[in-house]
Order: sequence, then C-alpha cells, then structure tokens
Amino acid sequence: MKEVNALTLRNNLGAILDQLDRTGEPVLISKGRKTKAVMITPKQFEQRFLVYQAEEKRRELLAKIRASRSARIGRKASVDVLRELRGYEK
Repeated sequence: MKEVNALTLRNNLGAILDQLDRTGEPVLISKGRKTKAVMITPKQFEQRFLVYQAEEKRRELLAKIRASRSARIGRKASVDVLRELRGYEK
C-alpha cells in the first residue's frame, strides 16, 4: 500500500486518483505521523461496506422475525405486523 501525507495528497490529488484507478491498491493518507484515512476504489467500498450493511440489515430482520414468533402479537392483524417489520409507516 502506498502512503501519502495530506499535503502531498492536496498537491497531487489527480495523479493519486489516477494511480488508485490503475492499480486498485488502497492509499493510506497520513497527517503528522499517524494514518488518518484510506482511499479505496468505489468497487472496493461496495464490497467491504455496502455488502456488510446489507448483511447486517438481514440479520436484524431475522432477529425481529424470530422475536415476533416467540412474543404474543396481541390484537394486531398479521398484515400490520408484517408492515411494521418491513418498516412501513402506519
């Protein structure tokens, strides 16, 4: 991984973005002596974060479904329970 400081990034942003696009290799950005950020391609972002978020939402939905199975629904209609699980407004 290449590491650049904030000043170099500011002065050479176009070239660094071109290199990131060509190589796909993440770029560490430092300020002072500490790494403060990482630049990655949009495809890498999607693979690492958006897929993770979708999986997290799936787990939350499954937990709600399991909880609704064990809990008493009460007087709510099943359609209302499904709408609530899906996040629709009442």
